[in-house]
Amino acid sequence: VTITQVDTSQFPQVTMYVSAINAAGEPVGIDPSVISIRENGQEIAPDRIGGAGEVGPLTTLLVMDISGSMNTGGKLNAAKNAAQAYIEQMRTGDLAGLMSFNTAIKYVQPVTSDFGALSAAVEGLSAQDDTAMYDALVEAVEVMEVSAGRKAIIVLTDGLDNRSTSTVDDVLAKIGPAGLSISTIGLGDPTHGTGAQTALDEAALTSLAERAGGVYGYAENDDLSALYQLYGRTLQAEYQITYTSPSSLRDGVNRSLSVSLDGSSAASAQVGQTVYNPGGLVPEISEPAPWSLFITLLGVLLLLLLVPSTLRFALGRLSSSRKPKSRIKLSSPKSKPRIKLKD
Repeated sequence: VTITQVDTSQFPQVTMYVSAINAAGEPVGIDPSVISIRENGQEIAPDRIGGAGEVGPLTTLLVMDISGSMNTGGKLNAAKNAAQAYIEQMRTGDLAGLMSFNTAIKYVQPVTSDFGALSAAVEGLSAQDDTAMYDALVEAVEVMEVSAGRKAIIVLTDGLDNRSTSTVDDVLAKIGPAGLSISTIGLGDPTHGTGAQTALDEAALTSLAERAGGVYGYAENDDLSALYQLYGRTLQAEYQITYTSPSSLRDGVNRSLSVSLDGSSAASAQVGQTVYNPGGLVPEISEPAPWSLFITLLGVLLLLLLVPSTLRFALGRLSSSRKPKSRIKLSSPKSKPRIKLKD
């Protein structure tokens, strides 16, 4: 059981997305009646749980490696076929976009419900240059921030990042606690050294997926389409569960969250765990401030605005009152002369 995403946009109402798979990695159903939720170790009372239901429309961003190494062994063509397979199993109402990366990052097809446009964008990809995967993922997370509901990033790459200025920690920090999930699909040969064009950095891709709430998958070129389809079915088989947090303040503090099936222990694989943050600032008041406090604060603000002009006026009067009186009188040019000349 995995908690793949937590949505706190309606906090204190919390919506989480839960995925369950069997030992073969295939999605399985969840009986809502056996779900138990704990926040910071405190069990959520049944009357605070709004129920569980199937996930609505999905928003997916396909992030595809088009570095030069993808030209070897038919990897790019296999990646295109896999992406097309994912598009074909999308449901009405689902959205998806395409981002490609090598040394440059390109948002090839903005998130859309036009499956034809998305398919054409995939076919138009070509490979060259080096790899900047983590930089691309930071940008991909930024793109997905505006999307509502369940959203996921699926990246297909050999994981041989040799150009990024960002790191995996930067990607995770950008996501924030349980913001969305990133799943990875490895393409290449994990037995080859990282200097080889056919190599695959499987450890990096596995770690990224696990830390970002997703899953890692590896398949030979011919199996990529089936793997992409499996990812799509897994996302579509998730459950959306809503509950009201027992601590209703947006205090900006991380909270642990766990979901178990039929009272399973914390050590069981039937327990999904994550951390989420309700956002907000510390401290946050629990009730709106009264009008009298608002009016008082407004009066103080106006007073502070008037102080500078009042001081300038007072200083000006004081300065003018201290000016010494002049003892020299200048006669007007029109005054009559006092000396007369006689013949």
